[in-house]
Amino acid sequence: MVRFNLRRRIQRRFSTLRRCFRFAWRKILARSSPSSSSSLSSSPLPASAAPAAAAASGKRCRYRMLPYAEAAPTAEPAEYGVPSAGAAEPASRIAAAARRGGEGDPDLVALKIGLLGDQQIGKTSFVVKYVGDEKEEINSCPETKGLNLMDKTLLVNGARISYTIWEVEGDGRPDDHVPIACKDCVAILFMFDLTSRCTLNSVISWYQQARRWNQTAIPIIVGTKFDDFIQLPIDLQWTIASQARAYAKALNATLFFSSATYNINVNKIFKFITAKLFDLPWTVERNLTIGEPIIDF
Repeated sequence: MVRFNLRRRIQRRFSTLRRCFRFAWRKILARSSPSSSSSLSSSPLPASAAPAAAAASGKRCRYRMLPYAEAAPTAEPAEYGVPSAGAAEPASRIAAAARRGGEGDPDLVALKIGLLGDQQIGKTSFVVKYVGDEKEEINSCPETKGLNLMDKTLLVNGARISYTIWEVEGDGRPDDHVPIACKDCVAILFMFDLTSRCTLNSVISWYQQARRWNQTAIPIIVGTKFDDFIQLPIDLQWTIASQARAYAKALNATLFFSSATYNINVNKIFKFITAKLFDLPWTVERNLTIGEPIIDF
């Protein structure tokens, strides 16, 4: 047992050093390579991204259920464990990804997830709630100041999936960190505080910065501190929820309301990412009821 623990410690230290080296190398490449998508940052925000509840903010809310937005029907599996028709075999997808990103381990799928958002909105608490006992994996390399890195490994269909989560602290100087945090990500979480509308407004600028460096990652909007949000007046809850839904629709993103304190939708968000990446037969239920943690897509 002592020998196994020593070996694991050595592997972790080696992994940390290797990550620092890759971080420095990617930072050099990010600064030296011209952005081929600079036009995205200057593109105007779609009109549908304007707050949908602006006109309703001065009216009294008489509804308990948000209306469903019209969307094209998508084929989803009915039950967990039964693949949907036409979907690729989940096990084969995971095996293929393992061969591409395992770094010497044929059963390891190494994936990167980015977290963006303003300061003091609960990003670190959110990640620590998900990472759990592996929170000591925070990278303390000096060159990563302004970034928090945490690892989470899980077992899916016999393959080990390792998520490296890159959190940008949001200190008002994200230009040096957003390119590194977003490049090669399979998913990016755009986070805001449900009790602070200014942090919700910032989601648009975070999205525009991220898309300059990554146009393929799965976009997810996450509202934090749901336990505090439900203490707000029902009219204000309606307004914030409607605005968040309008942003999610404009950015073609999935919306989750969450709480790290009570572990509301934290694990579900990462399970959603995993199912989306590998076409796993798992579906998330839509919830648009005010007073409950909203999920919209």
